[in-house]
Amino acid sequence: MGKQYLGVKDGRLAECPNSPNCVSTQTDQSDKQMEPLPFHGDLNSTKETLKKVLQEMERTKVEIEEEHYIHALVVTKLLRFKDDVEFYLDDSSQQVHFRSASRTGYSDMGVNRKRMKAFADAYYGYVEKEARS
Repeated sequence: MGKQYLGVKDGRLAECPNSPNCVSTQTDQSDKQMEPLPFHGDLNSTKETLKKVLQEMERTKVEIEEEHYIHALVVTKLLRFKDDVEFYLDDSSQQVHFRSASRTGYSDMGVNRKRMKAFADAYYGYVEKEARS
């Protein structure tokens, strides 16, 4: 499969490795699939909402921000492992694709899936809050 890359190539984030420590909205591996997030308004307001949620996450730092891409580094609580969380804002489909993967190890005990489920819940919370105001 070759070396893993970060970023977007041809409209896609990197494929998840064979190990179970990754989830993605663009993988064909059913046990690692998650649903993309819908845009919240236009590209810029969607990106601002993503960044608000990331700012609230503990031990999380945005490393790279580009027009259609955000890469954040998350340090796990107990063993201080580094996980990469990436977002690709796809203008054409009006969807936010994401990938969360551990840099090392094999199993993550479901941490990446739990993290991205919590992220999606917080994202939808912002969307609902703004819709009410």
